[in-house]
Amino acid sequence: MRNRRARQRALAIGASPRPTGDRDPLGELKELLRTAGVATAGEVVQVRSEPDPDRYLGRGKLAEVQAEVARADANLIACDDELAPRQERNLEAALDVPVIDRTAIILDIFADHAHSAEGKLQVELAQLEYNLARMRGLWTHLERLGAGRIDGGIGTRGPGESQIETDRRLARDRITTLRRRLDRLSRNRDVMRARREASTVPTVALAGYTNAGKSTLLNALTGAGVAVGERLFHTLDPTTRAYEHNGRRYLATDTVGFIHKLPHQLVDAFKATLEETRLADLIVHVVDGSDPAPERAEAIAAVDSVLDEIGAGDRPRLLAFNKIDLLDTDARRDLLVGEPGTVGVSATTGEGLAELRDRIESTFEETLREVELLVPYADGGRLSELHELAGDLERVERADGVLVRARIPAALRHRFADLELDGAAPASE
Repeated sequence: MRNRRARQRALAIGASPRPTGDRDPLGELKELLRTAGVATAGEVVQVRSEPDPDRYLGRGKLAEVQAEVARADANLIACDDELAPRQERNLEAALDVPVIDRTAIILDIFADHAHSAEGKLQVELAQLEYNLARMRGLWTHLERLGAGRIDGGIGTRGPGESQIETDRRLARDRITTLRRRLDRLSRNRDVMRARREASTVPTVALAGYTNAGKSTLLNALTGAGVAVGERLFHTLDPTTRAYEHNGRRYLATDTVGFIHKLPHQLVDAFKATLEETRLADLIVHVVDGSDPAPERAEAIAAVDSVLDEIGAGDRPRLLAFNKIDLLDTDARRDLLVGEPGTVGVSATTGEGLAELRDRIESTFEETLREVELLVPYADGGRLSELHELAGDLERVERADGVLVRARIPAALRHRFADLELDGAAPASE
């Protein structure tokens, strides 16, 4: 499959407002093509407020694209936006070259990178929903079969239309089946998540722009051994690993990376996966600190937008600039001074990891409340739960039980309300 792709040479095209700064308007599209194993043979950008609704580019610009296809010896057109079926058909008719859009490229990458059963189902669902609206164009040759005959004739009345409806019905049936199977998997994950929540272990989600180094950071924090790679969307399936810091256990989850213009069908198909981010106690927003400032700001805005879209916009958040080992001293200082309340780390060298762990701990510390509890000796399970929840705690053995002084999350204090001592009249030891 990879060898087949490597023979493809794509002309990258885009329509966007006048670019600002030194940012390459098609830089992300070219990186997506590289990840998919497709060579970029050239590029054409038309400056316009919005794409043409019929052909994506203006008529005059299409002539320039046609000439560039011949000059660059391209055998594929790659568009930087999601195309409507009408735009895709008109572009292919005008240029006589296969056309793919941004969503098709991302779906292809997802299909290549999905390894778990659930990930493969999610990709197939997204592909079917994307292709459902494009099925009409597959059967136009059958529709033309009877177009020139009076009343069509026997055997020519609507064969194309019949095939379209058959394919659409099969696709819808498959979509229904996939959604049912994904719902079952989601319920299973809900059970496992409920067990994690019942254990009262704080959860941290590593979220961020794709290729920001989230998987490498997870490995550095937890020793997870998650595979990493310099490719967009290298991680699709969430990986959760535990680590301990100052006596408290934490669960950290590496999630799928975000990107500009993340297709809505992908957000919908991967909603179950993205829930790991939405339900986390803390989101560590990992940013590639070595990126130029304009690209860094755009990446942060793109991630914030997706977090809002999946319902995670109100979760506590910590901004972590990764890859600071690639910056000199002045650049590091400017990076962190310009973004107060952040932490700089290098998942590769380990620099800043201690501070990151401390910052994660302090964020949780803000939610803790001091309690004084008397735990009966017969209730050893709750004592174990307190140890796991509070980490370090003070305990005194008494005749009637164990006197415990600890700091626990305010939201979980109700679980131990029956064990609390009256602060006005503390029991004697």
